[in-house]
Amino acid sequence: MYLKPYALFVICLFLVSDVFAQQSWVACGGDKVMMLDSEKSTVEKPVVTWSWDVKEALGIPAAYQKLLVPLDECKPVGQHRLLITSSGGGVVLLEKSTKKVLFYANAPMAHSAALLPRNRVVVALSTHKKGNSIELYDLNHAEKVLFKDSLYSGHGVVWNAKQERLYALGFDELRAYELRHWETQKPVLQLVKSWKLPDEGGHDLSMIDDNELLVSTHHNVFVFDSNKGGFRVFDLLAGRENIKSANYDKQRGSLVYTQAEESWWTHHIYQKNPDKTVTIPDLKLYKVRVIDNKSR
Repeated sequence: MYLKPYALFVICLFLVSDVFAQQSWVACGGDKVMMLDSEKSTVEKPVVTWSWDVKEALGIPAAYQKLLVPLDECKPVGQHRLLITSSGGGVVLLEKSTKKVLFYANAPMAHSAALLPRNRVVVALSTHKKGNSIELYDLNHAEKVLFKDSLYSGHGVVWNAKQERLYALGFDELRAYELRHWETQKPVLQLVKSWKLPDEGGHDLSMIDDNELLVSTHHNVFVFDSNKGGFRVFDLLAGRENIKSANYDKQRGSLVYTQAEESWWTHHIYQKNPDKTVTIPDLKLYKVRVIDNKSR
């Protein structure tokens, strides 16, 4: 069947629009987490489809009202849960539909977290006398540290299921850990390799695919190739400073990120390919993450 050029253009436009409509953004900062419709939100009007306030964190110790401010990570766990951390010292696993806290822990200067096999969670802790580390917990045992390893200015953790490796980002290094004694009550994260960063101030760590990670530092953003064990500058953000979060979809070529513009925070979420800026004037925004709704 032959289609005229105009018909082909309409079909392609529909398919492209559908691709980007399949994403939702999760943004956090201060005492709030928001989900945004990435397609309908504009620079003048963010379209919020779901929100959560620290005051809604009921059923956990009252001290967490302070420990959960300011929020600095809101990482999706599948479609239905969020791992939330705060440099105030709080970590929670939140069920979105009920807003129920499924797990909580006190981890000073917590900056990121990742879910691991057997319902365990690892947290990266930044500069604090009880921080500068990664800590391991069991989701069934709130506040109980199972394992701890020192890591100066811990800022990012990502679990690579295909490689069965945990990657952890510190001030001037990226580390790889393997799971040891995982079937026991005394699991261990075994350091197997470390790479020096091209720039100091490791900040954000996210996965691109099974072999590549996106790493932000004080003065730049890099792609880490785990096969080659090397870094290269990430072209879309080359030379950008203080990138607080970056999410790159290699297949679509789409990038969503935040950049500190007022001290450590911003009011803007930026997207490239297609280019877009969304402004949230009443939130000191720190990080944004992407939920791919097509994976439901």
